[in-house]
Amino acid sequence: MRLFILGLGYSARHFVRKFGGAFSHVAGTVRDPEERTDLPDIEVHAFSGSRPADATLERIGHADVLLVSIPPGSGGDPALAAFGDVLAEERQRKIIYLSTIGVYGDHAGSWVDESTPPQAAFERTRLRLAAEQAWSNGGYGNVAILRLAGIYGPGRNALVTLRACTARRIIKPGQVFNRIHVDDIASAIMAAIQHGSGGTWNVCDDEPTPPQDVIAYAAQLMGVAPPPEEAFETAEMSAMARSFYASSARVSNAKLKRELGVKLAYPTYRHTLDALWRAGEGR
Repeated sequence: MRLFILGLGYSARHFVRKFGGAFSHVAGTVRDPEERTDLPDIEVHAFSGSRPADATLERIGHADVLLVSIPPGSGGDPALAAFGDVLAEERQRKIIYLSTIGVYGDHAGSWVDESTPPQAAFERTRLRLAAEQAWSNGGYGNVAILRLAGIYGPGRNALVTLRACTARRIIKPGQVFNRIHVDDIASAIMAAIQHGSGGTWNVCDDEPTPPQDVIAYAAQLMGVAPPPEEAFETAEMSAMARSFYASSARVSNAKLKRELGVKLAYPTYRHTLDALWRAGEGR
């Protein structure tokens, strides 16, 4: 199988590190290949939203699997705008589109699953939902939509932010989030590739949790005092950061386990932080 990745971000790079050997050829896009010397095993192509090179179009046209992790912008999905024509050519391929559980919107902490109608309240989540629909309904291949929870893993977790003195405990009563370890994202991507048909799956952990609990547990592991609690109503935050607290939902991963057979290596934030601490994170 030949793999092409649109957007070699944190999750996509981790997927290649874990499963790259399953593919005969791996290529992907970054904004500036000259600045990305950390991708020695990947054929790197430049793409920043403008017209791609002919060689990039050719590689995508011959890919058996396309992993899409470029988010939509105000003008829509830049990947579809640039590559839609070549993808529309008659060909059997698997497409994995990485979306977000943010499309469900606010459910006041209630449980939601893939049958729950999305109610995207912000422009970024409305654009994301529109991109999901465009990929699913465009006739580009066998499309799997993976809605990801908050991503964490090596170098990107509460232990790191505590050590850097940037962690905060923002308290909003009733607020809960789901999270997902990047290693479990990689497993979900591979399971979706191997699955016979397309569909939509939530990729999240078993235990939606108030964000302040994660910070407190990380501080306990490190043997340090957690940062002081800050009331959400009066905390100084950017508009973007504040918007993440506008939605509270408990997102189910039962369909991911049942249909794709994914067994989470890190089912809760405690499993994740324990493993990261043992690996030396935050020290």
